Amino acid sequence: MTSDSGDKPRSGDGIDRRRFIGKAAGAAGLMIISPRLVRGTAANSAVRVGLLGCGGRGDADATDLVETGGARVVALADLFPDQLEKAEKRFDDLAQSKGYAAIDRSQMFVGPRAYEQIVNSKEVDAIVITTPPYFHPLHLQAAVAAGKHVYCEKPVAVDVRGAKRVVEAGKRAEGRLSLDVGFQIRNAPPFVELVKRVHSGALGTIACGEAYYYGTTLDRPEWPNASPAERRIRNWVYDRVLSGDIIVEQNIHAIDVCNWMLRAHPVRAAGMGGRKCRTDHGDVYGHFNVVFHYPDDIHVTLNSTQFDKGWWDVNERFFGSKGVSESHYSGPCAIYGDEPWAWSTANSPAKPESTQFSATGSFHDNLAQADSEKKKAFIESITSGQFHNQASAGAESALTAMLGRTAAYTRREVTWDELLKSNEEWDAKVDLEKLG
Repeated sequence: MTSDSGDKPRSGDGIDRRRFIGKAAGAAGLMIISPRLVRGTAANSAVRVGLLGCGGRGDADATDLVETGGARVVALADLFPDQLEKAEKRFDDLAQSKGYAAIDRSQMFVGPRAYEQIVNSKEVDAIVITTPPYFHPLHLQAAVAAGKHVYCEKPVAVDVRGAKRVVEAGKRAEGRLSLDVGFQIRNAPPFVELVKRVHSGALGTIACGEAYYYGTTLDRPEWPNASPAERRIRNWVYDRVLSGDIIVEQNIHAIDVCNWMLRAHPVRAAGMGGRKCRTDHGDVYGHFNVVFHYPDDIHVTLNSTQFDKGWWDVNERFFGSKGVSESHYSGPCAIYGDEPWAWSTANSPAKPESTQFSATGSFHDNLAQADSEKKKAFIESITSGQFHNQASAGAESALTAMLGRTAAYTRREVTWDELLKSNEEWDAKVDLEKLG
């Protein structure tokens, strides 16, 4: 890519789509060969990462890719210049500590079209997508079309139409690109061992389950000088359309564990929820209560909050003919009954560092190794050519959360087939070109 002659981040320019996709097709095939074999020095052998969305979670994801996956952050993109500048300082310092060069100013992109420029950069091998969830399908599709490996944070979409677009992008990536979704719990050793034992029959016949995600209020700046549209984007976690609501944006982690444990998605759901006790200025719910009906007549309840003060807990518990399992973020990860087992802290090299709830998803205790193992596996899938494709699984968990959301919004039972047939598509009604 031609370097920018100035010192300022580049604003998004229009891109000829046929040339854009044509270049992508050629770029995709190159990554079948390990970058370590293509390039020479230690710095140049690292997978080159572009971060799209420079907030807290993006910082954590990209940092993990550097620290545990041996990647390099070589490009940044964000809608807002101040976010870009903070990220530049962070990753230049990280690069210096590793003996790498600072990020080239030509690889810093800002504005509503920045996503097109970063995915089209010849300097980038893989894209980390941590923009507001509403934009995930658009950004993921663009990255795949450009022949880039993708690490997309959950949820992959906020509506049914978006989830289907992600599945289609996954089909286009199959066999030639890695496409990972940010369900790091599936790489957490305590959870991996627990699920393995349950799948081997440790609980016997499962009758029912419960999951809960009790979270604290997510504090965000007021941004008093920002326009209403800019305030919505910056504080997207408060916005129903931009986030998908708390059941899709946050509770999806517990929902994904349920799907993983039961190796299925629900066939129907009934639920309710509301904003009682929530005090921020958004429109997302403060609590959900949903019953998911899985195949084989297994019923799983989901309870969630996002306004608790001074306390939080996340857990999934399943009841079977031979025993009971539970899997807290912080606390027991165990099976009780005929085949008892518990994850011992002696199995984990990391000790709890904090009992506070993490708004960026960086937890300790049972999840101490989750992020590092997830990022390591993503990079290894690229360098080995054994590509991951988690698009369908990511869409399935997003759709499961949408099923519960729809049931709660409508206060009636909703089936899986009904949800898919709805082809629901949300409109944020925000013009990014006018944010300036």
